[in-house]
Amino acid sequence: MNNSVFILEDRAILYINGLDAKDFLQNLISNDINKVSDNSSCFASLLTPQGKFLYEFIIVKHKSGYFIDCEKSQSDEIYKQLNLYKIRSKVEILNLSNEFVVASFGYEKYLSIDGSKDILGFTFKYREDPILLDPRNKNLGARLIINLEKLYLSLKKLNLKDDKIENYYNQSHKLGIVPKDLNKLKNKLFGIECNYEELNGIDFKKGCYVGQENTARIKLKNKLSKRLLPIEIIKGQLSEDEKIYNNDIEIGKVLIDKNYPFALIKFLDKNFDKNIVYKLSGSTFKIIIPSWLKI
Repeated sequence: MNNSVFILEDRAILYINGLDAKDFLQNLISNDINKVSDNSSCFASLLTPQGKFLYEFIIVKHKSGYFIDCEKSQSDEIYKQLNLYKIRSKVEILNLSNEFVVASFGYEKYLSIDGSKDILGFTFKYREDPILLDPRNKNLGARLIINLEKLYLSLKKLNLKDDKIENYYNQSHKLGIVPKDLNKLKNKLFGIECNYEELNGIDFKKGCYVGQENTARIKLKNKLSKRLLPIEIIKGQLSEDEKIYNNDIEIGKVLIDKNYPFALIKFLDKNFDKNIVYKLSGSTFKIIIPSWLKI
């Protein structure tokens, strides 16, 4: 069993509390807030009114409110956006990133802890702090959201050893789930093109939320023709917004470059071939379809 733990210092924790907190979130997010309880957490996104991607996060019940576990680089904007939507709602929005931290560890280790269940998003308390199986994919392991002061004692009790965050990024990227640089996706693709249905981030049965109309239309009319897919670089480096061609036909565009690249790919186009090696200005790479994506 792997006892590695990754301290995800690039994550932030917001806290939403107050009489209207549940309804407030329900009207905004792509998932159903009713799925979130002391024993269940969910993955969700905040979209533009047109259904384009803005932010993504994991929602965890905490006391009378909700933790929002999000990428730190997006946290200030999420905080502002939520306050913008607040208007007269009885809601308090706090940034608790200086107090709380997110730690991630493996699926097998999670299953060995008393109280765990093999259910995506399942949440239970460990010394009063939530541990949850990642609601997107169990191969991302579990998350512990904990007060910074208690972190190292809990890690010691769980026999977890601090590992390099890059190893977590690599694992997530290999799995085909964006580990960082989410701001590079903003307004560039629809939420549904981020594979949120397969990552349990969209609920098509819930009522209205921001961006719901276009998201539902793309799904119902079978209009989904592009998807965010990971790139495996063989040689060289890619550039953001670089177009990808095959047979002189554009089949995609690089959205996230650098170490953990992703591209928006026209996966239904006959010129897209997952088996070939693509070439672009000095770089060679493959486009990967993750095993959990049945396309």
